[in-house]
Amino acid sequence: MNKIYLDNASTTSIRPEVIQEMVKVMQTEFGNPSSTHSYGRGAKVILESARKSIAKQLNCSAQEIIFTSSGTEADNWILQNAVQKLGVKRIVTTKIEHHAVLYPVLALQKEYGITVEFLSILENGHIDYRQLEQLLETNIPTLVSLMQVNNETGVVLDMERVASHCKDHKAYFHSDTVQSIGKTEMDLQQLPIDFLTASAHKFHGPKGVGFAFLRKNTPMQSLLLGGEQEKGLRAGTESVHQIAGMAKALEIAYQNLDTERNAIFELKKYAIEKLTAQFPTIKFNGGLETFYSILNVQLPLPKEKSALILFELDMKGIAVSRGSACQSGSSKPSHVLAEFLTVEELERPSIRLSFSHENTKEEIDYFVSCLVAM
Repeated sequence: MNKIYLDNASTTSIRPEVIQEMVKVMQTEFGNPSSTHSYGRGAKVILESARKSIAKQLNCSAQEIIFTSSGTEADNWILQNAVQKLGVKRIVTTKIEHHAVLYPVLALQKEYGITVEFLSILENGHIDYRQLEQLLETNIPTLVSLMQVNNETGVVLDMERVASHCKDHKAYFHSDTVQSIGKTEMDLQQLPIDFLTASAHKFHGPKGVGFAFLRKNTPMQSLLLGGEQEKGLRAGTESVHQIAGMAKALEIAYQNLDTERNAIFELKKYAIEKLTAQFPTIKFNGGLETFYSILNVQLPLPKEKSALILFELDMKGIAVSRGSACQSGSSKPSHVLAEFLTVEELERPSIRLSFSHENTKEEIDYFVSCLVAM
């Protein structure tokens, strides 16, 4: 049985070139980058070259890139720093954010008594931009935290619009860009954002490594104590081989961006056509104008199918999901879809398809045929 992977928003395969780069570093540059001898200096060169490479792809300064273990760690750090170091008294966000943002926001509200404003979500899954603009008119030290691409629906935030309003009203702007970095252009010299986060395993790099972009001259307190690594902001010996792999993955992602984006977009259109032909009353959660690699499908099947549909597809070798892998196994409906679907719609089976350049039309054909047979 051929296995078909349509869950690339959860994680991606590691490119062969990335594996080769990591193996090379592990074999030849195993030194501690904080050591002053030749072994350490060799590892330090790899580390800083990776930092410069990532900064080049995003058009920012290498000094603005700090390595972390994940996007989750970076999100938590930035949100905590905003309250503890920057004097933020209010966080404006949504209930459709990844839990790496939602949970720390609620924890900060409980511990520090900050105000949390949740933006309304419209019927198409987008935020209410007018509400955001109205909230920013009040003179309260504020951090706005909104993800660029929703990991479940693929709905895309107007980053320029949000960043511009935040700048006009002297609010900090943080974005979880885990689903978009490496998959869309990012010019941080032009975009007035203060913080963003990324995770290597979302763009065909290794798991267990990510980074934070911190706008230059923004006060930051140490994330971890115990050493002077990462400019004194994150103690702990850096995972040089993983960081090198992440930099290689991002470099290749942007080298191939136009070609792979076009191929994935065509594959998504093909999936829409095939699904619509077989299920005329199908609904696409968040609409069709979503991020090119994500498609959230609400199937016109009885609600009793909801519980077993992922299992049945998995038995046929097809990997899809209901949403974030971090909620895998939960019997609760998606916290994202619950914000804008009706109770009746939530009872129907919704699944997320997320594509990569490795997927084919033949795989889509097989997937659709399996759905039809249910």
